[in-house]
Amino acid sequence: MASEHAILPTATSSISLYKTHKSYRSLLPALAKSWRKQVEGFVILASLCYKNVKQVGEETTKEATLTPPFSLENGLLAEHRPPNLLHRIFSLFSNVRPGADLTNFELPPLFNMPKSQLQCYGETVYCIGEDLLTRCARGKSSLERFIAVVAWNISTTRPVIFGWAPFNPVLGETHHVSRGNLNVLLEQVSHHPPVSALHATDEVEKLELVWCHCPAPKFHAHWGGKVSIRCKESGLEAELIFYKSQSFFGLGGNSRAIKGKVFDSKTLKTMYEIEGQWDRTVLMKDVQSGDTVELYDAGEAISKLSTPLVKNPEEMKPTESAMVWGEVSKAISLGSWDKAREEKRKVEERERMLRKERNCRDDWVPKHFRISRNKEGFWDCWPLNPSVAAAPIITPCKSDTREERLENTRGTER
Repeated sequence: MASEHAILPTATSSISLYKTHKSYRSLLPALAKSWRKQVEGFVILASLCYKNVKQVGEETTKEATLTPPFSLENGLLAEHRPPNLLHRIFSLFSNVRPGADLTNFELPPLFNMPKSQLQCYGETVYCIGEDLLTRCARGKSSLERFIAVVAWNISTTRPVIFGWAPFNPVLGETHHVSRGNLNVLLEQVSHHPPVSALHATDEVEKLELVWCHCPAPKFHAHWGGKVSIRCKESGLEAELIFYKSQSFFGLGGNSRAIKGKVFDSKTLKTMYEIEGQWDRTVLMKDVQSGDTVELYDAGEAISKLSTPLVKNPEEMKPTESAMVWGEVSKAISLGSWDKAREEKRKVEERERMLRKERNCRDDWVPKHFRISRNKEGFWDCWPLNPSVAAAPIITPCKSDTREERLENTRGTER
């Protein structure tokens, strides 16, 4: 999208130039032949320039940038470290002038990680070492399946760096990735407030995942908050609390602690107690027998994760996150901060232009979801299609053979 916007002013001026000279063609016979040839030659040159710029723009928009996911080992934090905090703070204040309008203030790329928030949401589903979602579907009892859901929920918490934020998705932005038989599709269905919808299906495992995410962030300097998980059919319920534990005299402490319980919502009787660290292991204790088992192992689930790759470039959509922010992400990864700032500005300016057009028409609707918002302000979404199709972007599974990985790489090179 950024590249399309970059060629827009040039394309528009070229067309206008051609129309201007065309309107004066009736006067050309009365003018000198040399002057006529110069004018006509200039018009032809302008037309050719427009075509060349457009072709270059079309080629550029086909490029996509995919970066490693957040992982305990390797991953994005190992390959792309942001500049030091003082450098970023100086960059932030250098963009602000006395009396400046802050309503459209742009966060400098120094504060951005090279990926969109949609990609971050999607990675929690398709970037995982241990296939916890399949375990959710294969459990022999409702209790076993529910406990697998609790473990999977913990796996969606990933390590991040304070002060390093993803790009805010533009309205209508999409992210479409497959991992084995699991196909995942996300769409930004609202920009203000930001609302992201997700639909994932695995027809082999008879698995479907639908969510509507409207974040209401609060500053804790660490992952914190309460998660409730309910199963209407079985009446099972879980409560997880992410918190910072206190050490001796209240100093220090572990900012990655988690505790909770699984209970019967009908009787309110606690069945299991949960405690541990989401970046290490989480244990589950049977209240009745006292037996303790491992519920979750972060080393197996979110360590050494594979980077998604483009398998079918010709099927990539212009709304795909990896293309919308492709040039910005590439510049950030290379440390080209001036280039990153320029490309980010192009994306945001194009979004503002499209927003003005939508406000005039007031007819924009999401392409893949139907959405609603109740009186309390809560959002909900429903997929328009019963299943998600295979995606042009894939995430290699641990079970993939070496030959399959090589073939996927060849698809990217093509």
